[in-house]
Amino acid sequence: MKKTTEEITAFLREVFDKEGFGKAVIAVSGGVDSSVALVLAVRALGRENVFCLQLPYKGQSVELSDLMLDYVRIPKNRRVKIDIGKAADSFKVKDKARLGNIMARVRMIYCFDFARKERALVVGTENKSEKLLGYYTRFGDEAADVEPIIHLYKTEVWALAKYLKLPREVIDQVPTAGLWAGQTDEKELGFSYREADNYFQGEVIGKLIEKKIVKHLSRVDFKKRVPYTL
Repeated sequence: MKKTTEEITAFLREVFDKEGFGKAVIAVSGGVDSSVALVLAVRALGRENVFCLQLPYKGQSVELSDLMLDYVRIPKNRRVKIDIGKAADSFKVKDKARLGNIMARVRMIYCFDFARKERALVVGTENKSEKLLGYYTRFGDEAADVEPIIHLYKTEVWALAKYLKLPREVIDQVPTAGLWAGQTDEKELGFSYREADNYFQGEVIGKLIEKKIVKHLSRVDFKKRVPYTL
């Protein structure tokens, strides 16, 4: 984990230096992925150069997000809280899956617009498990200028979070995209991240779980490739 931390920190510094940017924007939900990405960005760039966006929907709790911003000691003038409720509801969509996608894309718009305003790069928070599983909203939470943890499986992100000594409340919480009340990643997927990671790494898992994962991968394959003509 020490080597991983050093490599990612060096990677971020190299990217920002090469692209000519000194500031970063990151949406901090308080989940383990955004929390790890935040700590790494602060290590690479300094807390004064990291703008943290909190983007709740209609009064969603930002308790864990606040906990992380305080833990990393992000200055008050580098914290921006915007309730996306009015923007998301303007689409007048009732279906919760469609509304969830809209919420993810509205958050993306706020991140990139703020990055444009501050001449900054958007730091992504996607991990390898989510990428392989297609568990993201295209042009939403998968959109970023730089992805520091996309090569790490979810189980590796948890391990890195423990190494970085993140608050236990952040590490131990049930993974959720926070799209609607009671929504959790693993409930939607039908299997756990640990089971998925074992599958991707060629380890033996139960036939029933393997069948669920294969079926899921087939269903989301369209997300990973966009047909085009030359």
